[in-house]
Amino acid sequence: MTTYVNNKKAHFDYEILEKYEAGIELLGFEVKSLKSSQGSLEGAYVIVRGGEAYVMNMFVPPYQENNTPKDYEPRRNRRLLLSKKEMNELANTEADRGLTIVPISIYNKSNLIKVTVAVVRGKKKYDKREVTKKRETDRAVRREFVDR
Repeated sequence: MTTYVNNKKAHFDYEILEKYEAGIELLGFEVKSLKSSQGSLEGAYVIVRGGEAYVMNMFVPPYQENNTPKDYEPRRNRRLLLSKKEMNELANTEADRGLTIVPISIYNKSNLIKVTVAVVRGKKKYDKREVTKKRETDRAVRREFVDR
């Protein structure tokens, strides 16, 4: 299992409540682009409309600029492939106030491209400060042990 793209800010900005694994509908050159670790999940989110889930605002650049169609949009909506049960669970959580659905990572699983999608709650500013402070103290403690 190779991870192609990670949403690095997701663990910092959000409290992860539940994770789902989903397939994603991509074009051929988008697959090649993701396999070469191009793309970004920064600012991406998931919506559920009409019994289908879509990843919005996910950036996938064209693999070869000259060989892509002229009307290609790198931030187009991409459909997620989920079971009906998972789709209903996501639709219910999307209706809850304060919860968001965010893609965490894109990876391969037995020759298929998969997306880890999480139901998250946004962290407050003081929670983020607390995480940063803890990270800094852990780093300082590790430095002390290395010096000895």
